[in-house]
Amino acid sequence: MAFDGVTIANVVSEMRKELLGGRLYKIAQPEEDELLLTIKQPGGQKRLYISAGASLPLIYLTETNKPSPMTAPNFCMLLRKHLQNGRITDISQPGLERIVHIQVEHLDEMGDLRHKTLVVEIMGKHSNIIFCNDDNVIIDSIKHVSAAVSSVREVLPGKPYFVVQTQDKLDALSTDYAAFRNTLSAKAQPAFKALYGSFTGISPVLAQELCYEAGIDGERPTAAMEETDYQALFDAFGKMVQAVREERFSPSIAYTGKKPAEFAALPLTMYTGGEDRLVSYDSMSDLLEHYYAEKNTLTRIRQKSSDLRRIVQTALERNVKKYDLQLRQIRDTEKRDTYRVYGELLNTYGYESAPGAKSLEALNYYTGETVTIPLDPTMTATENAKKYFEKYNKLKRTHEALSQLTEEVKSEIDHLESVSAALDIALHEEDLAEIKEELTESGYIHRKGGSKKQKITSKPFHYISSDGFHMYVGKNNYQNDNLTFKFATGNDWWFHAKKIPGSHVVVKLDNADELPDRTFEEAARLAAYYSKGRDQEKVEIDYVQKKHVKKPGGAKPGFVVYYTNYSMAIDSDISGIKQVTAPPSHS
Repeated sequence: MAFDGVTIANVVSEMRKELLGGRLYKIAQPEEDELLLTIKQPGGQKRLYISAGASLPLIYLTETNKPSPMTAPNFCMLLRKHLQNGRITDISQPGLERIVHIQVEHLDEMGDLRHKTLVVEIMGKHSNIIFCNDDNVIIDSIKHVSAAVSSVREVLPGKPYFVVQTQDKLDALSTDYAAFRNTLSAKAQPAFKALYGSFTGISPVLAQELCYEAGIDGERPTAAMEETDYQALFDAFGKMVQAVREERFSPSIAYTGKKPAEFAALPLTMYTGGEDRLVSYDSMSDLLEHYYAEKNTLTRIRQKSSDLRRIVQTALERNVKKYDLQLRQIRDTEKRDTYRVYGELLNTYGYESAPGAKSLEALNYYTGETVTIPLDPTMTATENAKKYFEKYNKLKRTHEALSQLTEEVKSEIDHLESVSAALDIALHEEDLAEIKEELTESGYIHRKGGSKKQKITSKPFHYISSDGFHMYVGKNNYQNDNLTFKFATGNDWWFHAKKIPGSHVVVKLDNADELPDRTFEEAARLAAYYSKGRDQEKVEIDYVQKKHVKKPGGAKPGFVVYYTNYSMAIDSDISGIKQVTAPPSHS
């Protein structure tokens, strides 16, 4: 998935149409490496989302707002001081570099007109948002890069701003045939690699597409290409350049089956056969938001949940080791009944044992088979029997103690795995707060002195089935308990992945007599999706009316039992199920 120079060109084209002449009305910094700019235009407000995150740098127009921290970070305060109410005079992209320049004019403290530039660099882990004055000197940046970090370029207040030329690439927009041919032929590589390695703005997938359009195998070495091949490839390249110049973009996502394979600002015609298909979008911003919004949310929440994940994983590993050891110890007690039988047989047949004998053959009256009983020759048969009974009693006590302990440890493992499943489906910080509270109450996190219980604002997921039935999905064990035992009534239907950690799913029957088959299947898909079995082709789902679901006394949060149920095997595709964004309170 390439956020390449051509994609940037598409975004810049949209930004110019929507933002030029607008005034910067609001400047927010929702995350340490994100900006959300609100621009006032005669036709209404527009929002521009910018992320310099190392794992997922992005820039696109959006209608979605994001909550900001109570105290604005320093970089945000600086931008507000200089740019608040400033007018956007130009938006540009140097060549096909993954760079966007946003020029803003504003009045300074003296009332004089000033020009500033916000530079957005979308360059993987080197991504940054840099604020420069009209002399191209850095005022500040969202990420500081010192000489200790980079020997090539410092990004610090007072330093000159320049673009690092780390690769010897040609500008795709100004390349003629001679330069094109000479550059490619000089590289002893497959054609598609030579393409994206030689010209700015071209990603591997776009390079493959150009080869496809030219009728050339992208893996073909440049040394094996004929003049006609070079000419065909340049023609495809020229069409791409012309489309960019004329801003004739066709953003689309290429799917193989149900999974997105790639996206691009220009049609990927190589994805138009068999299982492959293209889904077009009205704008690149819409595409990027659709494609990355969920991924970006998950990336952020994974970063914020890393401490909780580490606590859960450490506890889980410790308990699994303990459990395995206990099972081995239990296996060592399996001979206890043998020792009891030896003792009983010696009491019965011991008179047949000769003094100093090392063994005694006796008929086991439980099985009808003859057994050989090892003896200590220095002891009498009665003493040997006593020794075997002592061994039996010791192993019996050990077995009973271990059986209880293994049960407790297994319960703890199941609980931790359910917490791990809850962390996997968490989307917001408020979801994490409830999980943290559960870990605190379970003793895995120590509550700091004087700290109060955090206010819980997280709510279950709320869906509506195709038949209009309300379906609720617990995000964690507390919500699962609440959904099942406080919110659901006796005849409501309850769903859960069979023998797999996952969410409780409750379907409200309301005034209906029964659920349609389609709603049963959709609820089961939700239970499959919000479980540890999400990636399996099929997940077995148990479902039963809520009145048959019980909670044993003293059981961990989210743990239930049921003794009668129906089951179905189903996939975890919930793409066609309508989600309600703000579920009503159910507490």
